Amino acid sequence: MPSPPAIELVGISKRFGAVAANRDVSLAVAAGSIHGIVGENGAGKSTLMSILYGFYEADAGEIRIAGEPRRIRSPADAIAAGIGMVHQHFMLVETLSVVDNVVLGAEGGASLKGGLAKARAELARLSREYGLAIDPDATVGDLSVGLQQRVEILKALYRGAQILILDEPTAVLTPAEADQLFALLRALKAQGKTVILITHKLREIMDVTDTVSVMRRGEMVAGFRTAETSPPALAEAMVGRRVLLRVEKPPRQRGAAVLEAVGLSCRDARGTETLRDVSLTLHAGEIVGIAGVAGNGQSELLEVLAGLVQPTRGVIRLGGQILAAADRHPARLRERGLMHIPEDRHRSGLVTAFSAAENAILGYQGDPAFRAGPFLSPSRIEAHALTAFAAYDVRPPDPALKTAKFSGGNQQKIVLAREIERHPQVLLVGQPTRGVDIGAIEFIHRRLIELRDAGVAILLVSVELEEVMALSDRIIALCGGRITGERAAEAADERDLGLLMAGVTDEAA
Repeated sequence: MPSPPAIELVGISKRFGAVAANRDVSLAVAAGSIHGIVGENGAGKSTLMSILYGFYEADAGEIRIAGEPRRIRSPADAIAAGIGMVHQHFMLVETLSVVDNVVLGAEGGASLKGGLAKARAELARLSREYGLAIDPDATVGDLSVGLQQRVEILKALYRGAQILILDEPTAVLTPAEADQLFALLRALKAQGKTVILITHKLREIMDVTDTVSVMRRGEMVAGFRTAETSPPALAEAMVGRRVLLRVEKPPRQRGAAVLEAVGLSCRDARGTETLRDVSLTLHAGEIVGIAGVAGNGQSELLEVLAGLVQPTRGVIRLGGQILAAADRHPARLRERGLMHIPEDRHRSGLVTAFSAAENAILGYQGDPAFRAGPFLSPSRIEAHALTAFAAYDVRPPDPALKTAKFSGGNQQKIVLAREIERHPQVLLVGQPTRGVDIGAIEFIHRRLIELRDAGVAILLVSVELEEVMALSDRIIALCGGRITGERAAEAADERDLGLLMAGVTDEAA
């Protein structure tokens, strides 16, 4: 007799007011497998997994673990049932050590000393078993994002998780860190663990999963054995129409130089030089992509050009005019047509406690279009948000909803709509499709090409090298805060760019 599924969801439904997040969803996941769940932003994937993990309780339906019905009303119930979850935005206390975070909430009694000793021994065992080497005494806030994710996985394994849910686990990882994560997931599977992977990246689904389910608008619409499907078939099932997975762009019509940087250098708060003598020119009607491994100066370059950080040396010209220090302020730059889509929407792009309508005008609240006399006009702000949300397919299209309640991809669309619809002359774009689904990626790529063809100068930073190569007209490689080379996009290949990103300059080669 075949063993029952590790997880079985039967007829799960969940509403939030007028919004049906899940509608009669059924799902079975085989024990010891890696199962992918894909769908557009707002399709109901995260809600479904939040019900399984006890953050929400379903309005209807049943959860079965290893064939047995279980009522899961809280994360404590889920943990007791052997379920662990790693969230897209980590649930860690950054000022505490790795071992303190692992035992937090599972201290094992009044004596912390005994609990910590047990945790250290168990962490050592788990690290050996799964190749999760990490310093138990390291402060979490000092760790890279990839290592912080390891801490989250260790937390779940320490609590005895046999079923591990990962929600968009690579959204904040570099390609190398993502490869390390997938090696870990395969090791977990080999040990008999069951993994549920929520992602919008079809390459990841094809690389690491055994089976995949597709959700659309709150419903489960398809299921496949991964070996028997393809990225185009999955994309069509997700969106409900054929999706163009490649970027089509006409030859560029390059115009005059719009933004120039000469000899830019920058230091961080600890005095480390993060940019070293960087010079580049952006022309109207072109996209210049920055290729580099995360942490090699791309973020600092965007921040300096956007006026968020002042350079220690160098000159910036906008429209042929040198920008004095007083002019290098984000508000002054916006007035002169330089808009910025930040890499980290939570840190620099949104105030998640504000409503979606408020975030849709953030930075532009002084515009008379949003005011009635000296005061902001709620009705005008709401009307603006509704128009923008319809144009960018923000779901749900509710201007009053707190921005924290939107999925990561829909939060990204709010930022994109706000900056792109201000008719920029220069657009600085950081990670435009981070956490965004396949249909929205197609839309964003098409919108960036339309802007370029309309004469906008675009500087693009993305950890997705494939995205940089597909969108750019020219590609500049950074390593250690220095420019290591430049290529015309049509002459670039991944191996060549990879060498430049590793610091093998044209001169060295």
